[in-house]
Parts: sequence; structure tokens; C-alpha cells
Amino acid sequence: MNDDAHTLREVAAGMTRRLTPLYGEREARAMTDISIEHTMGYTPVDRVLKSREAVSGFRIGQLNAITDRLLKEEPLQYILGETTFYGMRIAVNPAVLIPRPETEELVDMIVKQNPGSDLRVLDVGTGSGCIAIALARNLRFACVEGIDISDTALETAAANAAALKANVKFRKADALRLADKPAALKWDIIVSNPPYIAWKERDAMNRNVIDHEPRGALFVPDSDPLIFYTAIMEYGAEALRPGGKIYFEINPLFADNLKAGARRIFPQAQVDIERDMYGRQRFAIISTSAS
Repeated sequence: MNDDAHTLREVAAGMTRRLTPLYGEREARAMTDISIEHTMGYTPVDRVLKSREAVSGFRIGQLNAITDRLLKEEPLQYILGETTFYGMRIAVNPAVLIPRPETEELVDMIVKQNPGSDLRVLDVGTGSGCIAIALARNLRFACVEGIDISDTALETAAANAAALKANVKFRKADALRLADKPAALKWDIIVSNPPYIAWKERDAMNRNVIDHEPRGALFVPDSDPLIFYTAIMEYGAEALRPGGKIYFEINPLFADNLKAGARRIFPQAQVDIERDMYGRQRFAIISTSAS
């Protein structure tokens, strides 16, 4: 893209052309669409209708700056400061993970499987607050709390909840030390998408994830990849109400080990491993007895 390209069609084509060698044409086009909608307020339909419209030098400069950062493999969501999750606009920054489609599947599963009202829900490692906020907005009259060890993440989550008018309480807590204190409340649902990528996996990951997303929210030691799951389950064994459930997003590599650990901690519970849209073992559900 250069300053001689003044129409919207030319500007969009130039941005896509610059991004294609790194991202491929399909993803480059999607990034271009999102960037134009964010900076100019134009949907893909608007782009067609306004394709011959002149674009100001200011807007071209904005899109050039976004393109330059994308070429350094910075995530588009961090560049724009937001992403879409479960039909909501969620603010994100390098202190929090960028929500993935699989996490939307987790939320959808919880909403569909829990049609009752007045449920008490705890989101462990809330990050941007996306899970807690989505559940507060979609479960009937739920009492939802989100915890995280990062002050910046909690600030981001609280700002997202306020912007989306979601009634969620956020507080600072260490997921690895929850069992140290008796539960003040008994929970119907505990949900978590904790760190679950082993260090040995990092060489196969995209640089835009490794270089930009918070490592503390991604990685676990190779020697104990289920460290967060074990801590949360041990807390849940004391903190769940009868008939309560734990929902996890998991690493498919450790699905069998997680299931074995869950059956050890909850010998009377039903433990199910569910697959995501790509066919990978991605979710664990621990359903305790109501009696």
C-alpha cells in the first residue's frame, strides 16, 4: 500500500497484497476487512458499495501502521485493542490471552447444559473476563465471580464487565493456592481455561503467540503439565455444591492423564472428555453426585 492509492478498493488491495506472503491470501483478506471496519467503520458490504470512495491520507496512515505491526507478527487483536467473543466486543491487551473459538465452545456448552437459574459460578484464571462475562450474560440470574493472579488482567476484566453491563465480581487469587483457604461460597459451576501448554511444545507454536501473549497464561512445566487442573480440582472437591460441575478447557495431549486425576479426586463423579470443532479432545466435564 502506498500514498498513491486513494480509493478504498486500492487501499484494501494494497494491504492484502502486503500481508499475503506472511499470512496467506485468505487470512490477509480477513485482516484487511477487520482493520478497515475498525478504523473506518466499514463492513465488507460497505467496502463493495464504497469501493471507489477516496480514502484520506490519515486513514491510509492508520492502515499502514496496522500493516507494519502485523508484518512483525504482532496479533491483530492486540493492535486493535479488542476482539469478538461470544457475540461481544472484548478489550484485550498483552496482559491477557486472546480468546479462541474453542473457548467460545466451552461457554456454549456450559450455557446449554445448565438451564437452571441462580447458579453460583467461579471462573478461575479469568484473564480478560470473557468466560465470566459471557456466562453472566447468558445464564439465568447467575452469581458469577472471576479470579486471577494478575492485577492488570483483573483491571481489564472489570473494564470489560462494566462496558458490557455484566454483573461479575472480580478478585485477586492464586489458582495454585485455592485449597489453602476454606471456600467462602459453595459453587454450582467452576470453570477454567488455565495454562496447559508444555514447554516442550513451544517450538511448534506460532511466533505471534510466543512473542506477544503472556507466557504465564500459556505454559506449564513439562514435569507437571496438570499442575493447575490438580489444584483446581482439589479446591473443587471441597468447594462444589452437591451436583456441582467443573468445566475445563484442556490440552489434548494430557486428556487421559487428566481423566485419571479427576477420577482419583472425585471417585463418585462422572468424568467426560468432549471434542472441539476440530475433533480434538478439548474439554473435560466433572459432574458430581447430587447426594
